[in-house]
Amino acid sequence: MLLCLFRTLHIMISVEKLTIDFTGTPLFEEVSFLVNPKEKIALVGKNGAGKSTMLKVFAGLQQSSGGRVSMPKDFKIGYLPQHLLVNDDKTVMDEAKSAFGDVLDTQKRVERLTQELAERTDYESAEYAELIEHLSMENERLTVMGADNMMSEIERTLIGLGFLRTDFDRPTSEFSGGWRMRIELAKILLSRPDLLLLDEPTNHLDIESIRWLEQFLATSSSSLLLVSHDRAFLDAVTSRTIEISLGQIYDYKVPYTKYVELRKERREQQLRAYENQQKMIADTEDFIERFRYKATKAVQVQSRIKALERLERIEVDLEDNSALRLKFPPAPHSGVLPVDIEHLTKAYGDHVVLDNIDMQIHRGEKVAFVGKNGEGKSTLVKCIMQEIEHSGMMKLGHGVKIGYFAQNQASLLDENLTVFDTIDYVAVGDIRTKIRDILGAFMFGGEASEKKVKVLSGGERSRLAMIKLLLEPVNLLILDEPTNHLDMRSKDVLKEAIQAFDGTVILVSHDRDFLDGLVTKVYEFGGGKVKTHLGGIEEYLRSTGDRLQITDCRLQITDNRLQGGDSKESVVEKSEGRINYELRKEVSKKIRKIERDVEGLERDIEKSEARIGEIEAKFAEGVTDEALLKEYEQVKHALDTKMYEWELLSEEVEKLRSEL
Repeated sequence: MLLCLFRTLHIMISVEKLTIDFTGTPLFEEVSFLVNPKEKIALVGKNGAGKSTMLKVFAGLQQSSGGRVSMPKDFKIGYLPQHLLVNDDKTVMDEAKSAFGDVLDTQKRVERLTQELAERTDYESAEYAELIEHLSMENERLTVMGADNMMSEIERTLIGLGFLRTDFDRPTSEFSGGWRMRIELAKILLSRPDLLLLDEPTNHLDIESIRWLEQFLATSSSSLLLVSHDRAFLDAVTSRTIEISLGQIYDYKVPYTKYVELRKERREQQLRAYENQQKMIADTEDFIERFRYKATKAVQVQSRIKALERLERIEVDLEDNSALRLKFPPAPHSGVLPVDIEHLTKAYGDHVVLDNIDMQIHRGEKVAFVGKNGEGKSTLVKCIMQEIEHSGMMKLGHGVKIGYFAQNQASLLDENLTVFDTIDYVAVGDIRTKIRDILGAFMFGGEASEKKVKVLSGGERSRLAMIKLLLEPVNLLILDEPTNHLDMRSKDVLKEAIQAFDGTVILVSHDRDFLDGLVTKVYEFGGGKVKTHLGGIEEYLRSTGDRLQITDCRLQITDNRLQGGDSKESVVEKSEGRINYELRKEVSKKIRKIERDVEGLERDIEKSEARIGEIEAKFAEGVTDEALLKEYEQVKHALDTKMYEWELLSEEVEKLRSEL
């Protein structure tokens, strides 16, 4: 490990009466709290509450209007903002190495001293002895810093964040903004700061990289202030939650999910106590008013007046009740198969992104596209949108109307327009008379509608871009990372709106909590292929869990090899044998499960076919009962669905058997 890992700091960071004031409106007002060593804290609150501003204050990039943040002078801070400009004149490896500035500087001094010793011949002189002692000290310094493990740490971190070894020597300029953010995150993690400030770090990560980052942060010796709208990520990493709301903070020493429960209980208790006290005050004031002028009650009246004066009034925590109201228009009717894909292949030059893909998405289905970045999710979306050419068949069903929310949709807005003008320019017909109402439902009411786009937060821009989807009824929603920059409440509202939408939905997302209970099928992209997982995101995560553990195992074996022990050949042979055994075991387990599901489907199909036969027999007898007709349609629909699932599972079993 590096030298910074051996530093033990027992000094707390102190926030004392911190006030931030923008144009006369306080964002925070005399906020105080402590950050303890190694503590992992979630900063939560609505978009615009001040979470990112709080991180900037800690990073020294934002001046406060009052109060202060106190920390040691030698305190090392690693800050990852939501948006940053990245240096493009180095390779990925060189960028990652820059996190070890002290190690690299010391290595250069060692090289210089070694060269100087080689050139000198005054072996008996005091200067020569002093030079040897200096070189020895620098080498010891390198050992203490853990320079021997520097390359293995860099590799482990870059691979954990989704890079391939073939990426290490590529210039950073060849990567998209999201991947360059990963490089910056890798540098910050590798520098092992005393305090990590991470603003939405999962926005540019896939599910596997998020799970790796969870493990890294949970075991890190750094303190952490984390802004994220990913519930599962917050619960896995943090043990304390600080909510910022209406200029105040509410501090809970629990992870996010538990905080939500406690916050609700606390407010309910406050409301009950407040209501009881208000009733007592009203009764007391009524007594005083009735008997104020009666001499026989003078003592009691004065006693109650003094009691009211001494009474400590119960206050209820202020709550920001402004909320997004979102409902997609009813979906126009479409064909049974809105998306039908056969043997689709897409390559960029020699690089095959999608290789002979087959996919059928049925009307009303809500499906997720998951997998590492660069594995073809957005490419397939572009094929469906008919924006790029490809080989094979990609057919849209009859009457399909697509509503598309791109990952960079918010950044495509004209920053010089106001919120109102942004929507006014795209609205047509009668909808133009309802623009103010629509903006109000999206929390852009009143003066907020006259704000310029350039002053909006990331979440506000995403909400504004989302409004465009509501201006025209569609029956196929394609949403590419729609939750990036949305706060918790807005995400919940969006999830409810998608659940209520009666059309077809394709979601490209890495947010496990958002996908949970929303999608019934997961398409996993990787290696040019697409694998189908029935049963939603939880089943997908369970099925990939062992694979991730095996990957971690392989990395651990690599570390052990670097530290000595078995030869390279024997370690690789053992690790590959173990991995193959684990994979075969997992495949066999999956086959048995699917076979049980197939048997269950076959029983259901048999029952449905029998019931259809019974109903058709009644039709033959002249029975035309409306309820019977309705049941007939329902059973027929259920049978079609079961048959479709049976075909998919049967194909899946065959594919898995071929892997054994």
